[in-house]
Amino acid sequence: MPFTSLCAVLLAALCHAAWNLQAKRAAASRHFVWLYSVASLVVWSPLVLAVLLLQRPHFGTVQYLALFGTSVLHLLYSLALQAGYRAADLSIVYPLARGSGPLFAFAGAALLFGERPGPLAVCGLLLIIAGIVLVANLHRALRHHAVPGLVWGAVTGACIAGYTLNDGWAVKALAVSPFLIDFTGNCFRVLVLTPQALAERAGAMSEWRAYRLPVLTVATLGPLGYILVLFAMRHAPISHVAPTRELATLVGTWFGARLLGEQAAAQRLIGSLCIVAGVVSLAVSG
Repeated sequence: MPFTSLCAVLLAALCHAAWNLQAKRAAASRHFVWLYSVASLVVWSPLVLAVLLLQRPHFGTVQYLALFGTSVLHLLYSLALQAGYRAADLSIVYPLARGSGPLFAFAGAALLFGERPGPLAVCGLLLIIAGIVLVANLHRALRHHAVPGLVWGAVTGACIAGYTLNDGWAVKALAVSPFLIDFTGNCFRVLVLTPQALAERAGAMSEWRAYRLPVLTVATLGPLGYILVLFAMRHAPISHVAPTRELATLVGTWFGARLLGEQAAAQRLIGSLCIVAGVVSLAVSG
């Protein structure tokens, strides 16, 4: 993987873990997805307008289909993730979602795009998956009746795989700007969720006052992190970028244990080392 792509993914992982911490803190909010989507449009509109003026893209049917696909998948992802955070701890939902997503994306990139990861890359993926299983402490989650959280985590992971493949194809094969991909998804979420927010406007405004910091954090860091990932996909295989993003699991689990008071286990140290070793394997593989 090129060094610039690796740096972009590592910075994106930090952004991702930071905004997920805030999303967990706002888990009780019914309109959180709508609030941060609206805020994101406000924050990112000037930059997206500049991209449109400078690049003047000419899209055909296939580009519009790719943008529609990412919009639907990101909406499902956002709703599933918040449902998971209402059902279980951050340190259960987040690692499972982040672990299952790249596993599906890795396989999909090989099947759909003809990427042929070498033995070292496959070894790196397996190390990351094993590390995430240990970090998430899945057997403990099952004993403590966190099955709904596990289910939502897996659903979120499937959405991650879907939009990773769709958006990787869009930026690599169709030359769609990463800024437009993320911005289109936010526009679609606002369009779909606004009727309910208007019907419950008093509650939505009350949640804005209560969760202003989480809303603004997700609105800023969410798009930034994903745009960095999309730029990395332009220059590196999707089957390498998707698993490397899972360094965010280390930060997210640490946030859950240290900042939210969620229980941590000693085995998470071993899991963390597995994830780091897996990312190193992917970074140095051909």
